[in-house]
Amino acid sequence: MNSIENIFSNLPQSTDEIIEILVRSPNVRIERIISSGNHSSDGFWYDQDENEWVILLQGSAKIEFEEEMIDLKTGDYLLIPSHKKHRVAETSSTEKTIWLAVFFTTPVGQ
Repeated sequence: MNSIENIFSNLPQSTDEIIEILVRSPNVRIERIISSGNHSSDGFWYDQDENEWVILLQGSAKIEFEEEMIDLKTGDYLLIPSHKKHRVAETSSTEKTIWLAVFFTTPVGQ
C-alpha cells in the first residue's frame, strides 16, 4: 500500500537548513530542502556532478552564479546543469523557504 506524504508537513522548528531525501534511485534523487534565512558560506560554490532541477514551493531565495544573480519567488524553477558553479546567496528570514530539488545524471537536452 502506498503512503501519502505532504511536502508542507512536519516542518522543523530549527533554523538550520534541513535536507531530506524523498526518493533515490541510481540516476535520480529528489530532496525537500527547508531553509530559514540560510545561505552558502562565504567563498563556497557548488560544483556538482549532477544536473539539478529546483522549484521554490514557498518563500524566496537568491541563487548566485559566477556571472549573475537570480531572484526566486514561490513557483519559480530552474535547471542548473552539472558543473555550473552556483551558491545560495540568500533565503527568506521571515518564513521557511521550501525547495523541491531533483538531481539527475542523464544528459540534458538542448
